[in-house]
Amino acid sequence: MKGKGGHVGSRFPLSSWEVAAASSVLLGFVLGLLGVYLTMPESDYSFLKLPRTLEDLQILRDHLETYTSDYTAQVLVGYCVVYIFMQTFMIPGTVFMSLLAGALFGVFKGVALVVFTATAGASSCYFLSKLIGRPLVFSLWPDKLSFFQEQVARRRGGLLNYMLFLRLTPTLPNTFINVASPIVDVPYHIFFLATLIGLVPAAYVTVKAGIALGELQSIGDLYDFNSIATLFLIGIVSITPTLISKSKS
Repeated sequence: MKGKGGHVGSRFPLSSWEVAAASSVLLGFVLGLLGVYLTMPESDYSFLKLPRTLEDLQILRDHLETYTSDYTAQVLVGYCVVYIFMQTFMIPGTVFMSLLAGALFGVFKGVALVVFTATAGASSCYFLSKLIGRPLVFSLWPDKLSFFQEQVARRRGGLLNYMLFLRLTPTLPNTFINVASPIVDVPYHIFFLATLIGLVPAAYVTVKAGIALGELQSIGDLYDFNSIATLFLIGIVSITPTLISKSKS
């Protein structure tokens, strides 16, 4: 299986410059978070941790509501750095961050914030994967990578529509798409546009649920049958022009 960069195979361990590149990115995020922390007022921040449950999220929401009104800029920057960091290094739990955006900022601002940070995080992951991701993707998802590369090669003429379909539907995990796209030669401008546009519907569903956070019993409540069916319908609409053009040709 070959891409633009040559044979897609396992190269491990990473070279020294690849380790240095990943370490530099990590250091940048750490310094960003440290800067936000140092500009916040003295207080007990023991509640600050990545939420893993709805209960964790509710505690975080309750504490951050006051800070959000008094220290909006710091909370926004801290939120963006954490979300982008999680996306870059494939740390699970961004759905909780999307819920938090709705709880703290409302629907319109929350959706804009989630789409911005998710797109920035996906882009960061894309370029990091371009540097060091090849052995990781090949070792973790060899079958998915083969399938994805085959689909991308077949759909070059309507690649934006196909990438939109993937973003709008749970056909492939977003984490995999972020890491694998540069490996199978998805151009960045197509990756960027599909991410920016394609994440809006799911972001809206999640952010809106965050406003009524106390009513959620589990994360599974976010995506019931109607929500998933709607996302698939939008996805099918996005890929229809490509199917029509193929049938005509």
